[in-house]
Amino acid sequence: MKVREATDSDLDAAVDTLTRALVDYPMSRACLDPDGYLERLTEYHRLFVEGVGLPHGRIWVTDDVSAVAIWFPPDMPADAFAPHAAAFEELTGSRAALNAEYGQAIGAFHPRMPVWLLALAAVEPDRQRQGLGHAVITPGLATADAAHSPAFVETQDPANVGFYESLGFTVIAELELPHNGPMHYALYRPPA
Repeated sequence: MKVREATDSDLDAAVDTLTRALVDYPMSRACLDPDGYLERLTEYHRLFVEGVGLPHGRIWVTDDVSAVAIWFPPDMPADAFAPHAAAFEELTGSRAALNAEYGQAIGAFHPRMPVWLLALAAVEPDRQRQGLGHAVITPGLATADAAHSPAFVETQDPANVGFYESLGFTVIAELELPHNGPMHYALYRPPA
């Protein structure tokens, strides 16, 4: 299996992989309006990849794009999401206020120093547990290590915690999100 950086031509396949892999992800289910959920989730991933990931981040994929990892560098412009804020909010629909509340709650745990942020990672459901997630995440970790930069990731799926720990991350915070929301885990990895 070959891993490479994504290009614009990978957009549709990356969006499809993210959507299929994360369709039942706890944070997506909590923050996106259930009315038209699948369409909202697909459009969210399209906006995330096309509007922010490709122009401002680094995206690694397997050759067949069955695994995707989106990293944001420490020097990513602070306003990278700003042009898309209204579209992201519209996608949350009836859950916009809840999404904002969750954002505020988890923002308290974000590192104050520059980090490489693993923003999204996903593997096609029928290809999971075959090493593909590790394969597409590792180049981002190597990039962070080469820059002597720590890495940071968040998850709302407890099953992901052990996987991230196997990559050298340590849980630095756990938070039960309000209104019966999912558990939130913040994980940090010092440079190797």
